[in-house]
Amino acid sequence: MDTSNPIIQLCMEGCRAEFERRLDDARHLYQQAWDAHTDDYEACIAAHYVARFQESPEEALRWNQVALERADLVNDERVREFYPSLYLNMGKSHETLGDPLEAQRYFKLAADLIAEDLTGLADL
Repeated sequence: MDTSNPIIQLCMEGCRAEFERRLDDARHLYQQAWDAHTDDYEACIAAHYVARFQESPEEALRWNQVALERADLVNDERVREFYPSLYLNMGKSHETLGDPLEAQRYFKLAADLIAEDLTGLADL
């Protein structure tokens, strides 16, 4: 991950603000990242964080879908490590909205990717 990217920097600042319990600042930084994105990669990352501060579960799901759709459009290695988190958030959104089958599907996708990564590490 290119930590010199301005969108990633805004999201890192947002995470720091969240950790420090400055939630309004975090929300603002994530929205600022979304407003400033210039490509699908940056949009994926920003939407992933914007989803965390939505007023309703439906809006959180919508933003999680945007993040996943934008990751799919990137279609290269930059987003590979991000997919487990995207899938977990989609699963959590569906779980919150009372759709356990769809939640389970996304949780399994995340678990499969994590297991694949662990298998790859074992082969080193």
